[in-house]
Amino acid sequence: MSTSRRQVLLLGGLGVLGAGAAALPTRSVEAGSASQLDPSQMPRPFRVPFVQAPILEPSSRGIDPADGAPVNYYRLTEKAAVASILPQLTTPILGYNGLFPGPTISLDQGTKAVLRIRNQLPAQHPRDGHALSTSTHLHGSASLPQYDGYASDITNPGFYKDYRYPNFQPARTLWYHDHGVHFTAQNAYSGLAAQYHMHDPLERQLLPQGRYDVALTVSDAMFAENGSLGYDDNSHSGLWGDVILVNGKPWPVMKVQKRVYRFRILNCSISRSLRPTLSTGAPLIMVGTDGGLMPAAQSVANYRHAGAERYEVLIDFRKYTTGQRIELRNLSNKNNVDYDFTNKIMAFDVTDEPVDTTDPTWNRIPTTLVGSEAMSLTAGQAVRTRRFAVKRGNSLWTINDDSWQDVIASGYKKVVADPALNAVEIWEIENSSGGWFHPLHIHLVDFQILSRNGRAPFAYERGPKDVVYVGEGETVRLLMKFGPHQGVYMMHCHNLPHEDHDMMAQFRVG
Repeated sequence: MSTSRRQVLLLGGLGVLGAGAAALPTRSVEAGSASQLDPSQMPRPFRVPFVQAPILEPSSRGIDPADGAPVNYYRLTEKAAVASILPQLTTPILGYNGLFPGPTISLDQGTKAVLRIRNQLPAQHPRDGHALSTSTHLHGSASLPQYDGYASDITNPGFYKDYRYPNFQPARTLWYHDHGVHFTAQNAYSGLAAQYHMHDPLERQLLPQGRYDVALTVSDAMFAENGSLGYDDNSHSGLWGDVILVNGKPWPVMKVQKRVYRFRILNCSISRSLRPTLSTGAPLIMVGTDGGLMPAAQSVANYRHAGAERYEVLIDFRKYTTGQRIELRNLSNKNNVDYDFTNKIMAFDVTDEPVDTTDPTWNRIPTTLVGSEAMSLTAGQAVRTRRFAVKRGNSLWTINDDSWQDVIASGYKKVVADPALNAVEIWEIENSSGGWFHPLHIHLVDFQILSRNGRAPFAYERGPKDVVYVGEGETVRLLMKFGPHQGVYMMHCHNLPHEDHDMMAQFRVG
């Protein structure tokens, strides 16, 4: 049976390379599109307005009797719904409260949270029939093991789990997403992802707040002819869609005042990495990384942004004229699959709306920001260096030849590291997988990137991190302190098809 290039690209973005070749890309691949939509239904850049996800209000508030700390109680329901993404067709999704992205949770440092996550999803995924059991991970939180979203700690449809979050860490952009074993990629791609913001007094003083503190959840998708989400992970290597979504809308346009804005950019694509840049050539001012504010702001023309990483960026619109359009573009990186319009993310249209100049952040571009424990560590404090290699073998992605299959076979006892509580260690990650990049996520801890291939880390990643972009042929050295909890935590690739097959291991603290 003959297959058109358009069909091949829907079935596998790498085209007719064959299974062996599809498992090992060595260059970027370019094509027109991947979706099978009628051209009249194919979205085009800059046709729809920007929207933000709603803020989730607590269902109740209380006091923790153990320590007197305030507690916010939230209720979220995982359910099937439909989204309006395409010009006329609707798209079935799975979402927190039926939304993609789900509602944003915003609270202050020191206010604890209890999230009741109800799984009211269908018994089986509508696309491939896998059981829709879920496990919610608050990515960026130093949670106790039983609330960390351990992949095999699943909640079945018809049941719920209460997740308790301490929220003692410095201000940061976190996100919550499904982490169900072996189906994280499909569940997150279907919509189970949302941002979670934690504030503190220093961050509120330094950076824009309210309507000028903007969450951008960026993802990519491809669509079947009927408007449903297309899915193919190219022999577990990754999925690259031809439509870029920001907060669930294709290439939206945001109206902005002539002032400084703060953008919390989360790449929640399951495989695609980005290289954001502004069409005007103006700099992006990096002020925050995964674990919160950086010690000092960094000005960059563009930066690599892998799945699950969060960067907080200031953009200064003061110098632009009314009616001017500024595009946030994507230069892409090696070993993505790029299509006609994946070089664009969204646009900003400058308005003449009056600016409140009594707000001190309207024109503030801070240079010195906030230190952190992770960034205050020194290599001399490390008591041990551990080395890990990320690679592919026997059709599985592995970390030091270990996979989640090995963890399951061991009765969940096998660990790749056993640091003592509060020990400082250096972890060296070598990417020996050939033509692949891997965003590696280590649960529980914030870490400092010491070096990349023996050189200093990039300017934009000189802040506390919990995901590191390990590029093709790169070796990174990470410095971290293991605490404040004892227990078993995961480390895995955040190219989610890699995680699901089976690039995830675990370590034990204490």
